[in-house]
Amino acid sequence: MSELNNEIKVEKNPQRLAVLKRIEEYEKKGWWSKDVEEDPPTIPLTPDKVDYLNKKFKNKIATFFVNKGAKRFINNLVKNKQMIIKEIKGIENFEAVKDTGVIITCNHFNAFDNFAIHYALFPYMYNRSGKVLYKVIREGNYTNFPGLYGFFFRHCNTLPLSANFSTMKNFMKAMKILLERGEKVLVYAEQGMWWNYRKPRPLTAGAFKFAVESNVPVLPIFITMEDSDLIDGDGFPVQKYTINILPAIYADPSKNSKENIEEMKNKNYEAWVKVYEDFYKTPLVYSTENEAD
Repeated sequence: MSELNNEIKVEKNPQRLAVLKRIEEYEKKGWWSKDVEEDPPTIPLTPDKVDYLNKKFKNKIATFFVNKGAKRFINNLVKNKQMIIKEIKGIENFEAVKDTGVIITCNHFNAFDNFAIHYALFPYMYNRSGKVLYKVIREGNYTNFPGLYGFFFRHCNTLPLSANFSTMKNFMKAMKILLERGEKVLVYAEQGMWWNYRKPRPLTAGAFKFAVESNVPVLPIFITMEDSDLIDGDGFPVQKYTINILPAIYADPSKNSKENIEEMKNKNYEAWVKVYEDFYKTPLVYSTENEAD
């Protein structure tokens, strides 16, 4: 983080201000999973363009070096206070499920919020267990980025979704195999990223469908934020993160798949709401609830 940014008033980035305006609008309209970023049209992902299980030798090598580079990159973000981890709570909840496949859910408020989860889990995965963190990402993040960022997106244990039916068949097969062999898969159940949005949003069913179909637990993580005294390049305070790792949620064997998906989704959301209300000392209220019918 440049000291210059904190000595001279940095004008707020108009693009970030526009995103915040859209978030305000989408909350009022209840468009919870809609993306607020102005991303370019997605390039379709065909089955020949993705190797979900890293079967090809060249992809294994690329992934090995990208993971090593990503760890250094994340540690440097923390060292330079570009990402501030104030506290990690509930690591015992991760350790309780470390020997099984797990779907991890997390609120999605930053393009790099998965780095915070990586940082929290570094001491408990990778070298110790040999497991890595897989991430489900949107199709455009995998296909649209050129250069170094694109290389990272394609080789950092990412599982891209796709509008292509054949590609999604391969995705679902890979998801089942990964969970059966004990991998940890991060899924953003809110879907679209809402930049610096602090409230939990209502969840979509996909993450819980993966968990129920593979008979694995869901591990909810909710990251709370506080303004630091540092200003980022966009003119906003760098956020201090508290990473709250919550108790795992399991399917009820007495209920069918549809019932379990809905129940696990609701339990995840309720757990997030409790963390939000306890941390920010305020009831969760959306602007939609204040509007006249």
